[in-house]
Amino acid sequence: MRGWWQDLTDLVLPAECEGCGRPRALLCAACRAALCGSAPCRVRPEPEPPGLPVVHAAAPYADSVRAVLLAHKERGALGLAGPLGKALAEAVRAGARGGAPEPSGLREPPGLQEPLEPPGPREPPDPPHRSDTAARSWVDGTHGGSQGRTAPLALVPVPSSRASVRARGQDPARRIALAAAGELRRAGIPARVLAVLRQRRAVADQAGLDSRQRQANLAGALEVTAGGGRLLLAAGAGRIVVVDDLMTTGASLAEAVRAVHDAYRDAIHDLHKEKNTRVEAVRGRGTDTVRRPSMGRQNAITAAVVAAPPDSFGINRN
Repeated sequence: MRGWWQDLTDLVLPAECEGCGRPRALLCAACRAALCGSAPCRVRPEPEPPGLPVVHAAAPYADSVRAVLLAHKERGALGLAGPLGKALAEAVRAGARGGAPEPSGLREPPGLQEPLEPPGPREPPDPPHRSDTAARSWVDGTHGGSQGRTAPLALVPVPSSRASVRARGQDPARRIALAAAGELRRAGIPARVLAVLRQRRAVADQAGLDSRQRQANLAGALEVTAGGGRLLLAAGAGRIVVVDDLMTTGASLAEAVRAVHDAYRDAIHDLHKEKNTRVEAVRGRGTDTVRRPSMGRQNAITAAVVAAPPDSFGINRN
């Protein structure tokens, strides 16, 4: 009877902090501060894989942060999704605040330098509307799309393999992404999760592989689900953010961005074909100009993670 009561009590009042082992707390104040208490930073692995976007992380992957992530991922401590989502939301916000093009001397990922739109003259922006003013302050300052309107965030989680999801009973990155989107919306920032990525082939266990081996292991491993390209295209006025719980070498994020980028291009190509090489017109208010879907500055692919190796924080060249 005592054992049954103890098990039931542990469900309501966790036996110990998942970060440090302190009693009667799912996550104690000190471990919560380690996870969410510092300003997120831009991180870069060394070596940096080709195609890696700008990545922001909430905390170094060490000590209590490492323990919390492992507890959520491997031991099914689902109650940690809330604080992990809060940390990820802060990393997403940091990326949005710093989302301007990189200064001279820093490079963008290959293939993202030019907007994804048909050749031809660019159309002038729509005239401003009275309702735009409040929408521009959704990320601690003024930020809008190319027409000055609120740019919604589209969080695209890096997927776990089907075998891992079956074994764990969940997809950790997707669960954290959903919690992060909720945090962002509560802060007045439009956000949604687009779980459009999936593995197209089996990959080897990444444990023990170095950066180059991981890149080779993951090359071409991800794809966007049927119809996912249209969802990404519909999010074209916003910012696509690839999210994960952890960045190690950056190979998974780079592969995810490649798959999203390819699907976006394919969706535009399909749209051209459906309209006899004419992009579906989206007419601005009070003007006859036409806006075309693009992946330019206002829709650049960035990435955000809960944690990254401590040494990747030291390679911050911002």
